[in-house]
Amino acid sequence: MGMTITEKILAKASGRDKVTPGENIWLNVDVLMTHDVCGPPTIGIWKKEFGEKAKIWDKEKLVIFPDHYIFTANKHANRNVDILRDFAKEYQVDNYYDVGTERYKGVCHIALAEEGYNLPGTVLFGTDSHTCTSGAFGMFATGVGNTDAAFILGTGKIWEKVPESMKFTFHGKLPEYLTAKDLILQILGDITTDGATYRAMEFDGEAVFDLSMNERMTLTNMAIEAGGMNGIIAADAVTEAYVKERSAKPFEIFNSDKEAKYFSKYEYNVNDLEPLVAKPHSPDNRDKVRNVQGTKLTKCYIGSCTGGKLTDFQLAAPILFLGQEVKVPTFVVPASTEIAKQLEIETYKGISLKQIFENAGCFIAQSSCAACLGGPDDTVGRSIDHDVVISTTNRNFPGRMGSKKSSVYLASPLTVAASAVTGVITDPRDML
Repeated sequence: MGMTITEKILAKASGRDKVTPGENIWLNVDVLMTHDVCGPPTIGIWKKEFGEKAKIWDKEKLVIFPDHYIFTANKHANRNVDILRDFAKEYQVDNYYDVGTERYKGVCHIALAEEGYNLPGTVLFGTDSHTCTSGAFGMFATGVGNTDAAFILGTGKIWEKVPESMKFTFHGKLPEYLTAKDLILQILGDITTDGATYRAMEFDGEAVFDLSMNERMTLTNMAIEAGGMNGIIAADAVTEAYVKERSAKPFEIFNSDKEAKYFSKYEYNVNDLEPLVAKPHSPDNRDKVRNVQGTKLTKCYIGSCTGGKLTDFQLAAPILFLGQEVKVPTFVVPASTEIAKQLEIETYKGISLKQIFENAGCFIAQSSCAACLGGPDDTVGRSIDHDVVISTTNRNFPGRMGSKKSSVYLASPLTVAASAVTGVITDPRDML
């Protein structure tokens, strides 16, 4: 019996020739990532459990990105960053990307890719549920709690159960009105928010491999919204080119065997799909944009690790260019400082993307997680009572973007841009 790509990577990380779903194994971790929300408690547990002489198992393999609650006057949020700063200084952690310096990167999941930490065939754990984003690079990546992270910090190892795999194949050439966000919303509507609990979600098919690395990361990012342990896409020439531009480290490419066993398989033809939204208050509350068209909005939001990548802005810009001014407050939040710079360089019809957004009346914020998860009261783009928001983010539970009395629709950057121009939820096919 063959193995899936996830099983092969876990076998390698556990020093075995073969693993099967349900087995418990010790994994050697290649990278541990943390940020300002979970870093301080992880460090606290590590110090308590490993004692006064606690040592980091491998400083090169620890990466820390402050990114969640940073551009705020909130003293508790600021204190968390201080704790990370002091820890990095005391233990000489080189891979600390401090806010307020030239090293600051923005959202951890995008920064991991940009800084060359995502290597095919490796194992990455992070103290954030959306760590599964990195699976777009043909690697195993998943989120863990602070206690597990503290154990990795001291030992470089973790005890895990091998997950079953589910396969999602998208056939055909992606039409211009569809994006990776529409594909993952389709899946979520089909299997629900617990349909992949503790399973690997493997994405395959022509439409998937036609996607840029940015778009692939949207698919794997939202595996957790189905309860998935990890999302994964086999590495190909596109992956290799991206990785080699950013890292000189060696890596190994794995592919699923033809005879590999899956818990379930789903197949789609992308030409049969339409632009989708997730209606309040769950990512699996799927509907066609056409069915909710005309819903009045109070805010639009293009940002986050799911929707603040360069590709997302390249998709949104032509619609905002044509539509002139936005009808409701629209927030543009680049996921990384690198993307923020690219907005000034990348052009559409001779005008920079940044200029297009400014001309349309959008508010361009500093790179961070910002309102994707609510944050302190002074967080840019945060929802208030009775807001109706359409957003490129990944979650729309009550209170996720701020007020519990607001309603959040999740959609692609195309749909959000079209809706910003009209002030009501709008099908992007009407604008393209």
